[in-house]
Amino acid sequence: MWSSHGVDEEDRLKKGETGNLLRRALRMLRPYRGQVVLCVTVLLLWTLATVAGPFAIRYGVDQGLANHNGAALNRAAVGFAISAVAVLILSRAQILLVNRIGESFLRDMRERVFDHLMHMSLGFYDSQQTGKLVARMTSDIDSLQELVQQGLIAFVTSGLLLIVTITALMFISPVLALLCLASLPLVLIASVQFQRSSNRAYLVVRERIGQTLSTFQESLSGVRVIQAFGREAANETRFAHHNQEQLDAYAYAVKISALYFPVVELAGNFALAIVVGIGGSFVHSNAITLGTIIAFVLYLQNLFDPVQQLSQLFNMLQSAGAALNKLFGVLDTQSPVQERQAAVDLPDHGNLEAVDLTFGYSEAGPKVLSHVNLVVKPGERLALVGPTGAGKSTLAKLLSRMYDPLDGSVRYGGVDLRDASFASMRERFTVVPQEGYLFQGTILDNVRLARPSATDDEVAAAMARIGVLEHFIGMEDGLHTEVRERGSRFSAGERQLVSLARAALADSEILVLDEATSSLDPGTEVEVEVALTKLMEGKTVIVIAHRLSTAERADMVAVVDAGGIVEMGTHADLVRRTGAYAALFGSWSGQAAS
Repeated sequence: MWSSHGVDEEDRLKKGETGNLLRRALRMLRPYRGQVVLCVTVLLLWTLATVAGPFAIRYGVDQGLANHNGAALNRAAVGFAISAVAVLILSRAQILLVNRIGESFLRDMRERVFDHLMHMSLGFYDSQQTGKLVARMTSDIDSLQELVQQGLIAFVTSGLLLIVTITALMFISPVLALLCLASLPLVLIASVQFQRSSNRAYLVVRERIGQTLSTFQESLSGVRVIQAFGREAANETRFAHHNQEQLDAYAYAVKISALYFPVVELAGNFALAIVVGIGGSFVHSNAITLGTIIAFVLYLQNLFDPVQQLSQLFNMLQSAGAALNKLFGVLDTQSPVQERQAAVDLPDHGNLEAVDLTFGYSEAGPKVLSHVNLVVKPGERLALVGPTGAGKSTLAKLLSRMYDPLDGSVRYGGVDLRDASFASMRERFTVVPQEGYLFQGTILDNVRLARPSATDDEVAAAMARIGVLEHFIGMEDGLHTEVRERGSRFSAGERQLVSLARAALADSEILVLDEATSSLDPGTEVEVEVALTKLMEGKTVIVIAHRLSTAERADMVAVVDAGGIVEMGTHADLVRRTGAYAALFGSWSGQAAS
C-alpha cells in the first residue's frame, strides 16, 4: 500500500524561497556574464531557427507548388536546409555553453561550501550530523548536476519554443490559432495537477530508495552480528518490506504519469483535428492557404511537446531547488567563533587565564562550566583531571578558543582571546588530540601540515628534536613513505608520533594535550612518552589527564567536577588534603596495582 509518510520536508521549497534562490544564483553567475549573454543569444537563435522551418515549408507550398514557381520552391528548400543546419549547430553550441556555465557554477559552489566548512568552529560540528554535511557535497550537488546536464536546456528551450510557437501561430492565422489553443487550458490544468501529484510521489520514491539503501548498507556492515545471532531471516524480511515500499512508490508515480500523458496526447490530436477539419474548410473558402495548414500541423508538435516536457522537468527543478536551498543554508550558517574586525596579535609570552568562565553548548541549555577561574603561568604544566563528563575537554577547548564562553573570558598576556587574530592565536597554541589523525600523503606532507613553508630539513630537525626521526627514517621510503588514507599503514602509536612531530614543527608557546598515551599499546607507549616529554620542554602545557600518572608529573593539578574547579594544587598537596583528588588518585592507584 502506497503511503507518503516519512517524506523529508527539507526537499520542499517554501513560498518565497524560489525567488530568493534565483537572485542568489544569478549573483554567483556574475563572473560568467559574458558567457550567459552568449548562451541566451544562442538559445534565442535556436528557437527562431526551429520555428523558421515550417515557415519555409509554408512558403514553398504556397509560392512554389501552388504557382508552379521553381525559383520559389528552390528558395524554400534552401531556407529549410539553412534552418535545419542552424538548428544542428546551435543545438551543439547551447549544450556546450550551458554545461560549461553550469559546471563552473557547481565548481564554485563546491569550493565555497568546502571553504566555509573548513572555517567553522567546533561548536558548529557539535550541532551538525556529519552525514548531512557530506550529503550537501554529494547528493545535493548531484541533484544540481542532473539539472545542469539534462534539465536546464530542456526547460529553457521548451519555454522559449512554446512562446515563439504561439506567436507564430497567431501571426499566420489568428482565428485558426485561437481554435487550436482552445484545448491548451485543459493541458495546463492537467499539467498543474500532474506537477503537484508527481512532486509528492517523487519525494516518496526518493525517501523509499534511501530507506532501502540504508537497510542494505546496515545489513552488510553488521553481517557478522546478524550471522552470529541467526538474524538472517529477520533482516531479509525487513529488507523485503522496504523493497516492497519502494516498488509501491514507483508504481504510484507511474500511475500518475499514465493518467497525465494520454491527456496531452488527446489535446494534441484534438488540435490536429481542428486544423485538418476547420482549416480544410478555410482553405476551400480561400480564407487561408494550404501552406498555412501544413505549417500549423508542424507547429502543433512544438506547442504541446514543450508543455509535456515542462511538466516532466518540474520534479528535477524541485529537487535541484531544494538542493540549492540547503547548500545556501550551509553558507548562511555563521561560525560560533569568529575573528573580530579589529583583531590584535597576541603577545609572545604571558599568563593564560580563565576569568569567571561560564559555558554551555547552547544559551538555553544546561551550563557545562560555571564561574571558572584559572591562571597558568609561562612554562607551567597544568593537568586537568576529573570524572568522565566533568568538563575537562571543554575547559581545554575554551582555553585554546575552540569555543567561546557564554560569560567571562579567556586571556593570554592580558588580551581576551576573542580580540585576538586567528593567525596569532594558532601561532601561540597547538592542540594535540588523543588520536593522531593523518591525511593521505607522505610523512613529510603530514608533519608539514603544521607549517606548509617548512623545508624537508626543517621537518627532519623537528622530528629529531623529539626523538622520532630514526623511527621513520628507517622505513623503506624514509620520510617519503605514504601513510595511506587515515594513516592506515601505521599503528596507532606511529600515527601519534607523526602527530607529535607536527606539533614540534609548529613550535607553539602553549600545548594543549588530550593525553596522547591513553589508548596506545605497550610497544609504542614508551616511545610516545619520550617524544611527549621532549615536546613539552620549555612549553606551557595543559594536559587532559586520563591517567593520574600524568598528573603526578605536572606542576599543577586542577580537579574539574560539577561544572567547576573543585580543587587545585600540586599533586603532593592534593593527596595530603584527602579531598576529591586524593580519592581519585587512591582509586586509580588501586586499579593500576591490580
